[in-house]
Amino acid sequence: MSDADINFYFDPVCPFAWMTSKWVRTVSAQRDYSVDWRFISLRQINSHIDYDTQFPPRYEAGHTAGLRLLRVAAKARAEHGREAVGALYAGYGAHIFDSDAPQQSEDPASDTRGTRAFVEPILAEAGLPAALADALDDESYDAQIQAESDEALSLTGKDVGTPIIHFEPPNGTAFFGPVISRLPNDEDAVRLWDHVVGLASFPGFAELKRSLRERPQLRALGVAPDAAGTKEDWHGGSRRTKK
Repeated sequence: MSDADINFYFDPVCPFAWMTSKWVRTVSAQRDYSVDWRFISLRQINSHIDYDTQFPPRYEAGHTAGLRLLRVAAKARAEHGREAVGALYAGYGAHIFDSDAPQQSEDPASDTRGTRAFVEPILAEAGLPAALADALDDESYDAQIQAESDEALSLTGKDVGTPIIHFEPPNGTAFFGPVISRLPNDEDAVRLWDHVVGLASFPGFAELKRSLRERPQLRALGVAPDAAGTKEDWHGGSRRTKK
């Protein structure tokens, strides 16, 4: 365990987790907070779901790619320390979301984001050895990732997605989200942080929610930084096709 000010549980293929992580980095830079970047796997927490009937096409492949990327992050943490995870996640997000969308295979069961060809350049940019990509297929890391996924859900309950934030662990407040589609400026980022933590810390508070979400301001999703994305209804906190 770490003594970080914030535990941030992420899946690398979640666009909303990426948006929230950029906001948290902005806040932590101004407040001098330390962040421990921890794991939650969308593939693992949806392991009981029939993807073919419950999710849009390619979701299972995408979530599986996320698990494969988390294996690499787990190996990086084990061999190079917790700071390596933050750098690696920054690289993942920059390539997945802040660049043009990666070209996908014609096979809907395959996702290029879970391949060595995708991961090795990111490892190089983060100053990490290419051999860490060996973990993509190493299922021995799955128990560790599952344990952190379970840890995250124990803080919030199970009807949530990613990210999950735990402020001032182990006894501080924890919450899912916030789900944001626009990245606030420095001043607004801190103001939003104070409001979110204040609300989440209020005794007895559980939920404030609307399922209509703008598509995030991310290049890979076709939304410019100064534009507002199309609104979509995410029932149950996900893009499931059935309730």
